[in-house]
Amino acid sequence: MAVISIEGMEFYAYHGCFKEEQLIGTWFVVDLFLTTDTTSAEQTDNLHETVNYLEVYQVVKREMEVNSKLLEHVGRRILKAVHDQFPSVEKARIKVRKMNPPLGGKMDFVSLTLET
Repeated sequence: MAVISIEGMEFYAYHGCFKEEQLIGTWFVVDLFLTTDTTSAEQTDNLHETVNYLEVYQVVKREMEVNSKLLEHVGRRILKAVHDQFPSVEKARIKVRKMNPPLGGKMDFVSLTLET
């Protein structure tokens, strides 16, 4: 088994409970860790024998474009879409960070981590 990670994916999106967040938007950073069997790809050097991370990125990008109020909803949608499109992924972990959240104080980000 191997873990394929795609870290630091940045998206400008409109997720949040506050009306301003849904109108103005903010930056989000997504890290995704996919557990899959890469034994065949290790031997064949064939992209079709593993999870294509370009295609995974496109799935994440598409889901980030769908507005949600909660990071929980965004993260679960992404995990479901990844599992639906890439059945060879046995487990997945995602971390979604909302940068500079409007919480009335200085902080880098808030985040949510989900696993399947």
